[in-house]
Amino acid sequence: MFRQIAVRSAQLSGRRLQSTVAVPAATQVEQTFIALPKEEQKKVLTDLNEIMKQDWTKISMEDKRALYFVTYGPHNSRRPHVKPGDNMKVFLGVVATVGLAWVLSSLARSAAPKSRTLTREWQEDSNRIAKEKNINPIHGISSEGYKGKGFIQSS
Repeated sequence: MFRQIAVRSAQLSGRRLQSTVAVPAATQVEQTFIALPKEEQKKVLTDLNEIMKQDWTKISMEDKRALYFVTYGPHNSRRPHVKPGDNMKVFLGVVATVGLAWVLSSLARSAAPKSRTLTREWQEDSNRIAKEKNINPIHGISSEGYKGKGFIQSS
């Protein structure tokens, strides 16, 4: 009884009793598609797929724009992950990381003792041993008329 009264009053007033969301027109897809629930998005996709099966010369420009937006638009997994200001954060993070690596490397190099093989005496002894053992007799330190420094790297 109450249902009949509600239905009759709805018929007279022209209101719908169901709370379904109407599928947006193709011109509104770009503004409303992201805010729609998943079920409605699927319905819009199926409707647009039916439109896509038609002759492309007869499809309106609004429908083509809606198809392009649904296919390639910035929604769901295509939404950009970068927010405004993220580029500066990444740049500062890279600069800080490189700076920290440089500081740690400098500290490690200054804390390490100087290698004994880098002393001048060691390098001169290396030259003497190379000449005694006749190392590289054609072009190297043991060749006749050799004028290079040999193993001496520092002056």
